[in-house]
Amino acid sequence: MDKIIQITAARGPAECCWVVAQVLKILIAEVKAKGIEYVILQREKGVENGTVQSVSVQLTGKEVSSFLSTWCGTVQWVGTSTFRKYHKRKNWFIGVYELEQLSLSELNEKDISFQTMRSTGPGGQNVNKVNSAVRAIHAPTGVQVVAMDSRSQHQNKKLAITRLKEKVMYANIQQLKTMELNQWENHLSLERGNPIRVFKGSDFKKKKVTTSYKNNRNQLKNDLRNELKN
Repeated sequence: MDKIIQITAARGPAECCWVVAQVLKILIAEVKAKGIEYVILQREKGVENGTVQSVSVQLTGKEVSSFLSTWCGTVQWVGTSTFRKYHKRKNWFIGVYELEQLSLSELNEKDISFQTMRSTGPGGQNVNKVNSAVRAIHAPTGVQVVAMDSRSQHQNKKLAITRLKEKVMYANIQQLKTMELNQWENHLSLERGNPIRVFKGSDFKKKKVTTSYKNNRNQLKNDLRNELKN
């Protein structure tokens, strides 16, 4: 199973771009540990060194869906800015989104079926009597075109193939534009809240909880003293 995700700082400052770079490292480490293959499709660098504005990653493997369920959403980093020491803000947010898969079509002439028909319009009686017009249909996409420019069925067939290629290419371009639009909307729709993951500190690792028994010992001593007094 293939999935494509986008990790984006949205319109956030350099700190958010730094968080994207850190999240990418952690995500790749987890991907490798689970045996999921990955390919970085696109990476847009941030203004500061070591930062990433946006990155798209293709993931392939059986556990991709369950893996992404722990990542897709808002990611929060709680920490002091690495670029502005005296900046008061402590909470920084980025987004992890699954992108819609593109099904770009490659036109193979074996996938084209042809129908002949009589031409219409001006051109003389010969054109209207002979099945010289050609309709070409691309089976995988259902895209079809008609060519009746020439009195020759062979020439119309060649022209129909050319027009069909142009039309399929145009459909692919429209899909790419839609994907780019969706990516841009991800930059605008980042939810700053309800994070699916939270990271803390400059080391970007979960801080270990230090267990101290000192307070417990003191409490036990006090309890023992009280019992003896009674």
